[in-house]
Amino acid sequence: MDNLLFILSFVMLFIGGEFLVKSSVAIALKMRISTLVVGMTVVSFATSAPELFVSIKSALDGVTDITFGNVIGSNIANITLVLGLTAMVFQVKITQQTYLLNYPVMLFTSVLFGVILFFFGEVTRSVGVIFVSLLVVFALVLIRRSRKENKVLSEQERQEYESASKTPLLASILYMVVGVVLLAFGSEFLVNGVGEIAKSFDISERVISVSLVALGTSIPELATSLVAAFRKESNLAIGNLIGSNIFNVLAVLGITSIITPIKLNNNTLSHFPPIIDDYLWMMSSILLLGVFIYILSKKNLTRTEGLFMFLFYLIFMFFLLTDYI
Repeated sequence: MDNLLFILSFVMLFIGGEFLVKSSVAIALKMRISTLVVGMTVVSFATSAPELFVSIKSALDGVTDITFGNVIGSNIANITLVLGLTAMVFQVKITQQTYLLNYPVMLFTSVLFGVILFFFGEVTRSVGVIFVSLLVVFALVLIRRSRKENKVLSEQERQEYESASKTPLLASILYMVVGVVLLAFGSEFLVNGVGEIAKSFDISERVISVSLVALGTSIPELATSLVAAFRKESNLAIGNLIGSNIFNVLAVLGITSIITPIKLNNNTLSHFPPIIDDYLWMMSSILLLGVFIYILSKKNLTRTEGLFMFLFYLIFMFFLLTDYI
């Protein structure tokens, strides 16, 4: 029964994420916010909802390896697996806003997260408040820039706004409520399932979280980005993924730590826990993307670069699971 609920949890997280994305995008477009900002804020927050619910549940249960592993693993999967596959399907355009603002903010938040892990070994409530405050400032900057730069709508955006206006507000709210309920129950089943699998196969909860759980909670990002790639909406594709990584650190860890502080297990100055190694993999994936954006292709992520990012994810998974193969 536990195994069945564990499998069902992924379905619930996926459907819940989809409902949340649909409802939040419809509401955002009614407010005439550009597609890039929708991808960076509304869609990113909605697709990060599975990570948020799983992290809150695991932190409340005292299983912080799942909390940190889920965020770090999801960030690695977003950049290397999801963006890599998306670029392999269709070349992803690097916008000026991504180049000047979005990527630097993602790099800054990731480094800040690492500093806190290395020197404090805990995300306290005060740090959580700082994270959420930074997120609010970032979202406001994006919205302000969008309204200044998008006074004239493109044909694609005009069609999206017209489509969103036809969706009744009550229907959007209903979708949102159903999505939140599915995410809440899905996260409950998922966290419980991870514990059972770890006991059954003698695999650490950290490894399961960084691999299987992170992959499962990244499904909404994968679905959203691939659909955006097929529709040639590169703004939404890369905005969703970079935004999701920012939200995973600032919103997921921020909100979770405000509810309950998140402390690293077995952390001392002389011995860092394995989750630190996972963090270094995460930073490597972000720096790899930076090389592609600023040094190599600059304007587009090519299919070759997408393949390199996908191979990076496979190598990471190989080393992660080496001890259990």
